[in-house]
Amino acid sequence: VQLVESGGGLVQPGGSLRLSCAASGFTFSSYHMRWYRQAPGKERELVAAISSLRGSTTYADSTKGRFTISRDNAKSTVYLQMNSLKPEDTAVYYCNARYQFNDYWGQGTQVTVSS
Repeated sequence: VQLVESGGGLVQPGGSLRLSCAASGFTFSSYHMRWYRQAPGKERELVAAISSLRGSTTYADSTKGRFTISRDNAKSTVYLQMNSLKPEDTAVYYCNARYQFNDYWGQGTQVTVSS
């Protein structure tokens, strides 16, 4: 089982980034997918989630209206489009796959928002 995040980097405030998480080793379409983030000295927090069947989405209040989560089951990939980025969005972003008793995590990708 692997979850490999990519797309992180340094961006100026107000800019955009698109994170990707490529999954392998399990039936991706059956899994609920989530993006979490963890800033230095803070707890890991849920950023966005997308369900396995209907593709229903939920967002943290802090990201609603700026971030969009999506998935491509044919490519076994989940995305996080991040717009209007703020310095407080700086964190390591993690991809998570969850179904029944299975709970998988990626290694994380760093996002830094700074001028």
